Amino acid sequence: MRAFQFQIIRRWLAAGGIVLAACSDGTTAPGRDPEIINTTDNFQYQITDIQGFSGTQSYSWSNTGTTATVDQSASVASGSVSLVLLDANGAQVYSRSLADNGTYSSSAGTAGIWTVRVTYNAADATVNFRVDKAN
Repeated sequence: MRAFQFQIIRRWLAAGGIVLAACSDGTTAPGRDPEIINTTDNFQYQITDIQGFSGTQSYSWSNTGTTATVDQSASVASGSVSLVLLDANGAQVYSRSLADNGTYSSSAGTAGIWTVRVTYNAADATVNFRVDKAN
């Protein structure tokens, strides 16, 4: 399975994708096996075995649309993990606990460089979500 995941990441890199291991706030990714894929109109985030982590991770993401679709599939055993999206003007267009699994839509915002912000509070979790341009 791990070799298969590596092949997927390698293909995305060859197609111009970027895998980020560092975060804009200077903290390292919590947990094990971070997989953060950040391409125009698609952002994917998966980290396993997070234990008691508190902190915020922010990423710049290029969205050529004005809305986004968010697919959340996480397991939060304790503490909390939340996801916030800010549009290119810094307006909040999405905020939800990552304990809520499902597919959701952002509010309309301004196309351009959006901020994807994940906030952990004493979290024991496995976090997995995907953000895609909706229009």
